[in-house]
Amino acid sequence: MKALEKPLDLHEENDRLKAEIGELKALILELKEQNTWLKKQVFGPKSEKVVDHADQLEFPGLDLLQEEESPEESIVKEHTRKKRTATEKDKLVYPDDLPIEQILLDISEDQKICPLTGEPLKKIGEEITKKLAIKPASYFIKEFIKPKYVSPSRPELGVISREMPTGIFQKSKADESLLAHIVTMKFADHLPLYRIQEIMQRDKIMVSRQTLSYWVIKIGEALIPLYDLMEHRVLKSSSIYVDESPVKVLVPGKKKAHEGYMWIYVGGGEGMTPPYLLYDFFMNRNYGNVIDKLENYQGLLHSDKYGAYTTLAKQKGIIWCPCWAHIRRYFVEAQSGNQKFKAYVLRNIRYLYMFEKIAKKRSPEERLKIRKEKEEPIIDDLIEQVKKKLIEGKALPKSKYMKALKYFAGLTPYMKNYLNHEEASIDNNLAERSLRPLTIGRKNWLFVGSEKGGKATATLLSLIQTCRHLKINPREYIEDVMRRIMDQPMSRLSELLPDEWAMAQQKPDTS
Repeated sequence: MKALEKPLDLHEENDRLKAEIGELKALILELKEQNTWLKKQVFGPKSEKVVDHADQLEFPGLDLLQEEESPEESIVKEHTRKKRTATEKDKLVYPDDLPIEQILLDISEDQKICPLTGEPLKKIGEEITKKLAIKPASYFIKEFIKPKYVSPSRPELGVISREMPTGIFQKSKADESLLAHIVTMKFADHLPLYRIQEIMQRDKIMVSRQTLSYWVIKIGEALIPLYDLMEHRVLKSSSIYVDESPVKVLVPGKKKAHEGYMWIYVGGGEGMTPPYLLYDFFMNRNYGNVIDKLENYQGLLHSDKYGAYTTLAKQKGIIWCPCWAHIRRYFVEAQSGNQKFKAYVLRNIRYLYMFEKIAKKRSPEERLKIRKEKEEPIIDDLIEQVKKKLIEGKALPKSKYMKALKYFAGLTPYMKNYLNHEEASIDNNLAERSLRPLTIGRKNWLFVGSEKGGKATATLLSLIQTCRHLKINPREYIEDVMRRIMDQPMSRLSELLPDEWAMAQQKPDTS
């Protein structure tokens, strides 16, 4: 006799189907969020700006913000629009000492006779119109002539002549001015070497890409002492901003490029705007790369929530200031969940940034006071409200909304650290902005040629992007430093750092 089959438990089956439906709904929502995010990345604006005016005028403390409002601003329905006034930025501005090439636009000789009286016309003045013009890069040969001398009566003493000027490439046919031009095009203008080669070929200057690569690496190696000194100053500063970004590296014998990483450390000075941008290259993204670098660091550390930084946050002497821009980004990307609460969080984060904009302009004492009286209550309230939402547990576990809540909650022990230190910042945007040149360059030169090339890239990026950060002409700086570094005493090496070099250029020559 056939055994009776186990009767189907309808209640269990119903519960199973309900759970399965719940999982499928969560998956559909997660996929919808991913699709919305991807469409925004491809077709939509990249800005994370969220316009939300609900209840904004009811917030206590906005009187301070209104005090800072520009008199040139006028309130227009739904938004504030600044009146546009003409400034020097709207005009073509150039130095007064540019060479002038005069072009005479005179009338012909027969036109200088009056057709009615036959008398010669009298010149009463002239009208001058100025136009800014350009000539292609002008290459020229430097020919060093060294007269040689010998004693007429004692020729055995040998020939006497002056030594060639010292430099990185003593026997090279390339002058420092050309080398500085090449590295500036690559690391400031983000041109790959093959494009630099083509540009030079248009002016009938033939040079191989291998030679260009060799020059770049050798320049990077020669300037390592300046890089090391800059690194020392960054690690001794009281506040550092850190971030990292991938960069492709060519590996011999492999078709696929290896993924290396470039770290950025912004620091080296006092106040909220450090002078130095220090890049550091590694062949991987191991925690040890940054942990080893900062093992003896003591001070403020601004960063995102990457695991290496959360590990450093527990290190004695480091005060971690997690990035509020990243917190905001998680809520901006949350397309599901409680959208009213999401708007509430984003609105309050906007208030924090509005107060910070004012605090940065004030004295250190006033800055701390604004943060304590205006910003701390906002953060305390946000922490309390996010905790309540997590306890309620109404959000789907895998949704971006839940991830935003958990990301926020994980940072609560540290998110008020910036309030207590005058040189601290609310976010890590200074480091993120410093990675943009690398991102732009990566799209142009595509990859780093080797691990050795990565180290040279880090050195030259550090010096050239620091120049740009300090409004220094990187080509003039690199050219001068390459001419001087071989003779510069180690005790005075700091004079060749971008900030000190720029200060020396501004001093009048008393020699």
